[in-house]
Amino acid sequence: MDCVQLQRSDIAKLVAAASGDAALLYLYLQNGGPEEGAQQALGLMGTRFSCAMATLRQLGLWREPDKKIIAPGERPAYSEKDVTLAMDTDSEFKMLYGEVQRVLGRTLNDEELKILLGFVRYLGLPGEVISVLVSYCKDLSRQRSGRNPSLRTVEKEAYAWAEQGIDTLEAAAAFIHSQNIRRSRLHQLMNLLQIRGRALTPGETRYAQSWLDMNFPEDVLALAYEKTCINTGGMNWPYMNTILTRWKDAGYRTLEQIQKQDKKAGTAKPAQRRPDAKERAAVARLMQEE
Repeated sequence: MDCVQLQRSDIAKLVAAASGDAALLYLYLQNGGPEEGAQQALGLMGTRFSCAMATLRQLGLWREPDKKIIAPGERPAYSEKDVTLAMDTDSEFKMLYGEVQRVLGRTLNDEELKILLGFVRYLGLPGEVISVLVSYCKDLSRQRSGRNPSLRTVEKEAYAWAEQGIDTLEAAAAFIHSQNIRRSRLHQLMNLLQIRGRALTPGETRYAQSWLDMNFPEDVLALAYEKTCINTGGMNWPYMNTILTRWKDAGYRTLEQIQKQDKKAGTAKPAQRRPDAKERAAVARLMQEE
């Protein structure tokens, strides 16, 4: 009987993404199904197929050419004349300008208009995707600082989207969905670590994100935190990272596997140490005295 072998890491990514359509499409492709016939074979027509495909792209499970590397410094130096011409002749850009101003709640200055023009002409992002991008950046900025983002901040995210090929509404929706799930998991991890009322430091964030990438269930993370506190007297990020990395490298995925291994280690007989020369001499003297 033929079998399809799936990578544990791929399964973990699909479970974390919480998209049944993406999982179905992944299984179809792994089974050798042709990409061009996937929509008809799976009954995933229109937007459903586009979202499933975009989700797999976000997870790195979609076969596609290497991403283009776009450096922010490469953006052409647009002039006020370029902006004025675009406003006068490009109705879509004019509409985008109005929409971005509405979302940010302020008038864009000349430099910001040049940045916005770069999103369209240099990065090649459609206006509808740029609108979603700006709204996404606004939501993030409001959560972090309570303020709307600058267009320079939006620009950094725009380059990241362009590199990842997020240039359709479906791809944008899949990306935002995956990021929302990731932020939710990060919030749960912070609660588990009893971190409240403050944001993580950059170093803590790197540790936390790497632990989320390991895709351990919450009870495993809780056990690692408990062991860390018992052995170090409190939360110690490098120590907890060592525990989780060791479990990951050993192939442990569940709490039962870890507890079973701990039980074996606890019941194992300690290796007997051979006495050194001084100890043997002391034993010999005692025997002579007797």
